Amino acid sequence: MRKAANTVPEPMMQAFNSEDITAAAGIIAAGGLVAMPTETVYGLAADSTNDAAVARIFDAKGRPQFNPLIVHVSGPEMARRHVTFSPMAEKLAAAFWPGPLTLVAPRRADCGLSLLVSAGLDTAAVRMPDHPFAQGLIKAAGRPLAAPSANRSGTISPTTADHVRASLGEKVDFILDGGPCAIGVESTILRVDGDRATLLRPGGVARKDIERVIGKPLEKPGGARIEAPGMMASHYAPNAAMRLDAGAQRDSEAFLGFGEIEGRDHGLNLSRAGDLREAAANLFRHLHALDRMAAANRLKTIACAPVPHEGLGEAINDRLQRAAAPRDEKH
Repeated sequence: MRKAANTVPEPMMQAFNSEDITAAAGIIAAGGLVAMPTETVYGLAADSTNDAAVARIFDAKGRPQFNPLIVHVSGPEMARRHVTFSPMAEKLAAAFWPGPLTLVAPRRADCGLSLLVSAGLDTAAVRMPDHPFAQGLIKAAGRPLAAPSANRSGTISPTTADHVRASLGEKVDFILDGGPCAIGVESTILRVDGDRATLLRPGGVARKDIERVIGKPLEKPGGARIEAPGMMASHYAPNAAMRLDAGAQRDSEAFLGFGEIEGRDHGLNLSRAGDLREAAANLFRHLHALDRMAAANRLKTIACAPVPHEGLGEAINDRLQRAAAPRDEKH
C-alpha cells in the first residue's frame, strides 16, 4: 500500500502534497481506491462513473449494495451535471457548500453516474467537501468521486489515516494522509424535493442552521426505506457493547464522558467544557481508543455519558444510538 509521508501531531493538518494528489488521481483513473481526508471523516474514494470501481468500494468495505453512496463534487456546477437542483437545493448549496451537507436530489437521465452509487434509487447524494486534499483529488481526477467512510461497513468511522489502515489494510490502494478530521462526524443528509427538505441523517450542519436558511422546519422521513448512508439501525459500532445515558461508570466498563461526568480508569471525555463541536470532533477517535482500551483490559462494555440533544448533539446522539443498536443489521 502506498501512502503519503510525514505524520504530524494532532491537531495539525498535513502539508498539501501535489505529487501525492497526482499519484492518487492516477489510481482513481485506473479504477483504484484512494482513502482521502475530508473535514468530516476519511472517505474511500473511487470514480463514481466506473461501475467496476464503485463495486470495489462495496467489496472492500463489506457494504450491502442496498446502501447508497455519497458522490463528492468540486462544486455546484459539477453537481448539476448529475442531479437536478430545485431552487431550495440551490439555496442550501449556496449557504453550506463547501461543507458537511449532503443533498439527495433526482438523478439526471444523462448523468453518467454508476447505478450502484444510488442503490437502485432514482436519486443521487452529492456533497462538496471542505478539505484541500479532497478538493485537490476531485479536480485532479476530473470527475465526481463516490466516497463512503473508509472503514469496514458498520464499524467506527475513521478520522485519521491510522484508523483507515487498521480497518481496511491492503484493500485500499493509496492513503492521502491529511491529519485528523476537523469536524469528526459525517455530513448532514437532506433529501430535497422541490421546496421540501427532509432530514435523512443528522450530521456536521445543525438542524437549526438549516431551518434558519430555508425558513421552515425540516421534515421527517416516512417509512423504513434506506435512502442515504448512515440510515441502517446498527452502524458506527465498536467491538465492545455500548451503554448509553450512563450517569456513572460501573466496574468492568470503559467510559466515554461529557462535561462534568467523568469516568475513572479506562475513560476519555468528549469535552470537559461541554462544547458540542469539540465533542463531535473527538467522538470517533475516542470510540476507537476506548474500544482498544476495553479489549486490552477485558472490558465488555463502553458506557457513555448523556450528551445534550441540540445542535451537533443531535448528530452525536444519532451515532451513539446506532453504535449501541443490535448488531445483526451491521453488515
